[in-house]
Amino acid sequence: MSRTREQFVFDWGARPALGAEDFLVGPSNADAVDLVDRWPDWSMSSALVVGPAQSGKSHLAHVWQLRSEAAMLDAATLDEMHVPELMVRSAVVVEDIDRGIRSEKALFHLLNLAREQRTSLLLTSRAPAGELTIALPDLRSRLRALAMTEIGPPDQTLLTAVLVKLLSDRQITVAPTVVHYLARELDRSFAAAASLVEAIDRLSLARRRPVTRALAAEALAELRAAERAEKSH
Repeated sequence: MSRTREQFVFDWGARPALGAEDFLVGPSNADAVDLVDRWPDWSMSSALVVGPAQSGKSHLAHVWQLRSEAAMLDAATLDEMHVPELMVRSAVVVEDIDRGIRSEKALFHLLNLAREQRTSLLLTSRAPAGELTIALPDLRSRLRALAMTEIGPPDQTLLTAVLVKLLSDRQITVAPTVVHYLARELDRSFAAAASLVEAIDRLSLARRRPVTRALAAEALAELRAAERAEKSH
């Protein structure tokens, strides 16, 4: 009985292209792109971009950072001692406020100072402000008052383009017919697209085979099986 020989694969990840020209625009993220394009002519000093995992929030934040020369940090690292040095800058990005804020007082002070000094402040989150667990009442109120722009699920055209970009980031060559097949079969989710491309890359390397429709379908089946197993726990 013959067996397919597979090699061990170390997943080093991919280095995504994060330039403005690499950001893929569709109906689901057009409002967020418009927010970045309208800077510095914002109606408010601070804005919140909300979207699911892998939806391009960080990519868009990097585009805005380059354009505005903003300081950039994660909410999990924000401390009160950072506030004075951040306010020297004309723009600040605080990412992932839904994944834990090290100092709620620091973020509250940052929002207040941004409004007083007309510093531009961009926040990102996977959930709207009203769904976040915030202990400090003043911060909770201030976040809910922010102008919010939401990134929704991709349509099939954008999902196809996202798959092409993710495959390109990993230097994987795939026939257009295979990409269109995957876009039709895959859930309309940025995170699902990222997981699928990772599975395709891993399987292709392990089998030492190019990415055919059969291999892509196998990766898709593995992804669905993993999702079912996760839901059953």
